[in-house]
Amino acid sequence: MNILVINCGSSSAKFQLFDIDNGTVLAKGNAERIGIDGKLTFKPTGKDEFVSTDPMPDHKVAVKMILDALVDKTHGVISDISEIAAVGHRVLHGGKYYSASVIVDDDVKRVIRECFPLGPLHNPANLIGIEACEAVLPKGTPQVAVFDTAFHQTMPPKAYMYALPYEYYEKYSIRRYGFHGTSHRYVSHRVADFLGKKYEDLKIVTCHLGNGSSFAAVKDGKCQDTSMGLTPLAGICMGTRTGDIDPAIVPFIMKKEGLSPDEMDNLLNKKSGVQGISGVSSDFRDLEKAAKEGNERAQLALDMFAYQGKKIIGSYAAAMGGVDVVVFTAGIGENTDHMRAAICKDLEFMGIEIDDSVNTGLRGKEAIISKPGSKVTVCVIPTNEELAIAQETKALI
Repeated sequence: MNILVINCGSSSAKFQLFDIDNGTVLAKGNAERIGIDGKLTFKPTGKDEFVSTDPMPDHKVAVKMILDALVDKTHGVISDISEIAAVGHRVLHGGKYYSASVIVDDDVKRVIRECFPLGPLHNPANLIGIEACEAVLPKGTPQVAVFDTAFHQTMPPKAYMYALPYEYYEKYSIRRYGFHGTSHRYVSHRVADFLGKKYEDLKIVTCHLGNGSSFAAVKDGKCQDTSMGLTPLAGICMGTRTGDIDPAIVPFIMKKEGLSPDEMDNLLNKKSGVQGISGVSSDFRDLEKAAKEGNERAQLALDMFAYQGKKIIGSYAAAMGGVDVVVFTAGIGENTDHMRAAICKDLEFMGIEIDDSVNTGLRGKEAIISKPGSKVTVCVIPTNEELAIAQETKALI
């Protein structure tokens, strides 16, 4: 069974085609610069990469180009688009409505649209991707929405509510939702399998660390808490996002600088984080290079990231009454040994002991990086959100 996975951004559409019965990737790539000029990078397994720079005025054209590439006689991997059994879509925000993935119908599209204010950068693009696939695929091809927020819907009210007047929860659904749910679900299940443990018996802290970063506390097979909030701005400081700050800072800066709400939102989301602290970059590889060359602000940004991550792991251990496993994943979590070590440093009191001989130099591989006698097992598990989406799609259809 072939499942196409699509992750639409405002000007891009990343994709992978899976033969889900054996978990193999037949092709993957990215349609980017949609609405500007257009570039399609198509990577079929076992064949040469193909790049097209034909115009992409909109997502419908981009999706049509992806499908044409999949069936192309030279570069393609299937003979006809009817061989695509279903399409799984990453959708950022399902609000309070969905705690699991769903087959798309008019009600689902209505909810995605209603959540535009909660995910203004992602939900509109996600819906465009769904409607583009509906327009160009054979009628009746199932579309599945896999929500980033769904995994976190098991949080209890004490974890997801904010101490605001309750009427704002009732009127505007203001609460903690959390994100990266597909990744947190995948790596928490995968680490249980990797360790040969029963998922429901483990207390797990999952650390999805990349340009956007979030943590989740998983106990009894359910998410108990997560670091992102109403939006992906909350939690640890990130590439360009502030993470948690004193809310009073927002009106203070707006008044001092004469900023509009939109300008302030842009500052918090795109000009802050480790980029704002360092003045160097939002890329942690650039920060490490600058820090080694003596840049104190770059080192400060790295120290802040590690310190905040350490505090979150400790707080989740307290919330769950202990922790059995800590999992690092995503770009930084999978590939940056210094950051994994820095976050775990001084957590020996709670049973976390890193084995430097294993951790040092480890990149993108499943591994246990804690010492054999460590009370808490620390692992690196590469995430695979696309495979998780494909698996969810297969299960639904």
